[in-house]
Amino acid sequence: MPLFQLDDSDLDFPEPHLALKEPNGLLAIGGEISLSRLRVAYQSGIFPWYFPNEEPLWWSPDPRAVLPAGDLHIGRSLRKFIRRQPYKITLNHAFASVIEACSVREEGTWIGSDIKAGYEALHQQGEAHSVEVWEGDELVGGLYGVNMGAVFCGESMFSRRDNASKCAFIAFYNHFLRYGGQLFDCQVLNSHTASLGASEISREHYLVALSRWKKVIIDKKCWYQQSLEL
Repeated sequence: MPLFQLDDSDLDFPEPHLALKEPNGLLAIGGEISLSRLRVAYQSGIFPWYFPNEEPLWWSPDPRAVLPAGDLHIGRSLRKFIRRQPYKITLNHAFASVIEACSVREEGTWIGSDIKAGYEALHQQGEAHSVEVWEGDELVGGLYGVNMGAVFCGESMFSRRDNASKCAFIAFYNHFLRYGGQLFDCQVLNSHTASLGASEISREHYLVALSRWKKVIIDKKCWYQQSLEL
């Protein structure tokens, strides 16, 4: 199966089922990280992931990690923590700070300057959102991602205090569901999201769900700057 080469003038992607099996889901290379291209990618079940100073790589893995409405799992120890947790959680108060914090990783980061600029442009259009966790005035955790109707595609999260990113995830998940959200896209399963109830479905099933739920109109009040409750 060939790896498709994109250029800056053409926003079309190949069909996701043409992605490589190894590495799993790699579909295309190249093209700029523009507002328009990111929109097309997410509408098609595709996302970018690559290291800074490399050509963009575009992915649509099979299987896909998701957390549907009603499948959230909160373990006993996390429930105890939530009852006494000291955090304040907000929505869309500090998008640039959250994506910057997500980019700071000991193992290296895929969130370079072009990724930051692309997602901040989506944020300015009301299509990308951040959740912030505060301890006093200090930002200690959070996440960001892209919204398409009743689907939210989580991109990255960070935590500088115990369970801070999990608190962000849980508070936002419950908030999104109250406004009609149906599916949280976690992209690739890891121990962090699996502990919260995420599981894997086939790419085909994900694309069917995406096609259905991305057409749902979510009340714009869902995305207003506000505090979130756990």
